[in-house]
Amino acid sequence: MLNRRTVLITGAARGQGAAAARLVVEAGGRVIVSDIRVPEGEAIATELGAAATFVRHDVGDENDWRHAIEIATQMGGLHGLVNNAGVLLTKGLRETTLDEWQKLVRVNQTSCFLGMRAAAPLIEQSGGGSIVNISSIAGLRGSARNFAYGATKWAMRGMTRAAAVDLAPRGIRVNGIYPGSIDTEMLSMWTPERRAEWLQRVPLGRMAEPSEVAHLVLFLLSDESRFITGAEIAVDGGSSAT
Repeated sequence: MLNRRTVLITGAARGQGAAAARLVVEAGGRVIVSDIRVPEGEAIATELGAAATFVRHDVGDENDWRHAIEIATQMGGLHGLVNNAGVLLTKGLRETTLDEWQKLVRVNQTSCFLGMRAAAPLIEQSGGGSIVNISSIAGLRGSARNFAYGATKWAMRGMTRAAAVDLAPRGIRVNGIYPGSIDTEMLSMWTPERRAEWLQRVPLGRMAEPSEVAHLVLFLLSDESRFITGAEIAVDGGSSAT
């Protein structure tokens, strides 16, 4: 399905990113596993074998993006980018500190800008391809306890739609995925009570597995979605429909 195309996935050392990396390789592609978690990232790359390369990558750092793109260039090109790295903060407006706000903007929002800007020229040179931005249903609806997180995910939504229009003439599609509650390490701090409370809002009545997001990522990276750009697809069990 991906025919040795190269895809860079941020935050790929675990969770959704690792699941997507595995599917890319299963589909015949090559993957650059990008993360600041070195042991976990190296373990994923080792698991995936010769089709995977790990790079330590701070997604909020412009120089680290240059390095990641250099690696893709050395591999012969870049055909896909998945902006998956992100951090969660469960706080409302009044409790959020400036340092916390700036951290979330840097990791969730600025990284998406830096990544698309850095990757687009090489994707174009490689014959075109696909960018997939992993936002959140917090980018589709208001959330009182996720002020900074929701703000950055709404920003990703706007950047995705603008980039889809901007990059279409260059043969680059840009789409957004809006996961709900996915059973990953990011939500490990939730208490059983918080989890039960949230599940009451999910019509399908459960959390999603990381692979359920990863399969959509693979579809959007592949030619099977070649006439889809600027799309907003929720993977949330129906939460955003209520």
